[in-house]
Amino acid sequence: MTNLLKIPYSFIRPIYEKSNFHRAVISEIDDAHLRMAYAHCRSITRTHAKTFYMATRFLPLEKQRSIFAIYGLCRYLDDLVDEAEDLVQKKKITDEQVVNRLEAFRVKLISTYRGVEHKDPVLFAFSDVLNQFNISIEHPLTLLDGVKMDLSKNRYDTFDELYEYSYKVASVVGLMTSEIFGYEDPKALNHAVDLGIAMQLTNILRDIGEDLVRGRIYLPKEELESFGLTEEDLFARKMSAGFIELMKFQIERARKYYDSADKGISMLQRDSRLPVMLARENYSRILTKIEENDYQVFHQRAYLNSTEKFTILPKVIMQLR
Repeated sequence: MTNLLKIPYSFIRPIYEKSNFHRAVISEIDDAHLRMAYAHCRSITRTHAKTFYMATRFLPLEKQRSIFAIYGLCRYLDDLVDEAEDLVQKKKITDEQVVNRLEAFRVKLISTYRGVEHKDPVLFAFSDVLNQFNISIEHPLTLLDGVKMDLSKNRYDTFDELYEYSYKVASVVGLMTSEIFGYEDPKALNHAVDLGIAMQLTNILRDIGEDLVRGRIYLPKEELESFGLTEEDLFARKMSAGFIELMKFQIERARKYYDSADKGISMLQRDSRLPVMLARENYSRILTKIEENDYQVFHQRAYLNSTEKFTILPKVIMQLR
């Protein structure tokens, strides 16, 4: 298996080019307005979710576009909250106005489900997705509630609290995309939830340093205390033995969720298994990068470069076979 990781890009490239990467994902759409809306969502995905974007390009065209629209929706909400936070700190907007913005979007989202077309490109593309796939309104509304939590909550006492947050901002995205991927067994949804939890935990561990700058600590307080750590230790960015042991514990738990998620991939429609496995493998390798960086997450961000993302492809193909 180690040799597979050393296969040169010259071998991998033909496989990738046979995928839908160079095909007319957007241009095949007849309606100009809809074409522009999907192109907008694709641009958002390509810019802000490079690992995810690469994986989706192995999907059939209609599934690709739908995934772009869902990611565009998720990113829109994230940006809305992040931008609002900055404006609140600069006293250019009040907390009440932020809540009003989110509630206004909630109204638009509900009306989209009722067949109302909006000029906003993300909602316009998403409405087209709803015409093709059965995505419960509960999921995007839960996502909205999740991102809203960041406006009022920047500490978590227990893992149960963190799990709830992770479910709302990540697992429901897995539930929405599962309707696009298609599944042969409803149990696949349980494993989609676990994949969302695993990816969100990975995000949290990777972004510890960046979150501290924003005054956020997602690591549960009771777990910090169990390893003899305090908030002050984190803000001081101390690479202590206790912190390293805490990181090992967190990584092990995240990997258990990835292991559970793996059981659901074979339950997906065949044409969706490769991109989901590819995204799962590349995302979980961020944990390995953290280990290779000696758990330094205060001043160093763990990531995979483009070559590393591509070289996992033969391994994933072999696993699926």
